[in-house]
Amino acid sequence: MPVVLDPDAAAVYKAFQEAGRPPYETLTAPEARASYAQARFATNPEPPVLARVDELTIPSPHGAIRARLYVPKTLRKQDGSSPALVFFHGGGWVVGDLDTHDVACRKLADEGALIVISVDYRLAPEHKFPAAVDDAIAATQWVADNARQLGIDASRLCVGGDSAGGNLAAVVAIAARDGNGPAIAGQVLIYPAVDLAMMHGSHREPETSVLLTHSVIRWFCDHYLSGAADIHDWRASPARAATLIGLPPAYVLTAGADPLRDEGDDYAARLKQAGVPVAYRHFPGQFHGFFTMGKLLQQANIAASEIGAWLKGLN
Repeated sequence: MPVVLDPDAAAVYKAFQEAGRPPYETLTAPEARASYAQARFATNPEPPVLARVDELTIPSPHGAIRARLYVPKTLRKQDGSSPALVFFHGGGWVVGDLDTHDVACRKLADEGALIVISVDYRLAPEHKFPAAVDDAIAATQWVADNARQLGIDASRLCVGGDSAGGNLAAVVAIAARDGNGPAIAGQVLIYPAVDLAMMHGSHREPETSVLLTHSVIRWFCDHYLSGAADIHDWRASPARAATLIGLPPAYVLTAGADPLRDEGDDYAARLKQAGVPVAYRHFPGQFHGFFTMGKLLQQANIAASEIGAWLKGLN
């Protein structure tokens, strides 16, 4: 598929190239985390002012999970029964944290007029698959169990995330449908990784190797998975679940210059075929990771507004 970057995306890509940042696959995991964290200062937009941001500690069988709760100035429900979005950050299950996606979560809370809870799940390679999955499921269940204290309506609980976080959101939605978690009202999948076999065509197109490349994805997966057998586990590759029937409504976003483009497109199509209501949004001139770059890419802000509107339309 021919890919032409939007002018602003091309300018950002050029700036990253000229900065000479070493590829992740040449770094250790701690070095990659530091590099990823530093980049946000140049790309994140100004955050909206919220009513409240609280640090949380979520108990789980594997230890405490840090989380952050965002309450916007305008809530759709002011009586302590707000809809909510449990958000999982991207970063290939290896990099990223509450701070790298802080502004994104603030924008989603503001645009969606709902409470957002960002989850700091365990990272690889220190914690291999399925540690991140276990944390994501446990955190979502805890939010549902403590909905009243958090000011949330548990029947209006959504999950979402970008990239690896989109993978976790998709997995949580499947697990919940199958009885391992609370009912989920919707899922926001922002350029999600859904099939870790990495065999879709967009993994092999030179035009998609913009910031995130096939080799970087492989580096992430090698850190996250214990072996090739894990690829076939639906908790790693949600596209390999036996069926997608009965899943909650989905908003699926893809970008043209993204190795994950085709698997996201295919997952959206399969959700539709399974009878799941799907809002599919493709940004042909953008690259993987653009969603958090609203300081430089206006389409990131447009995407946040559209996701907010979609969440409002759910409940």
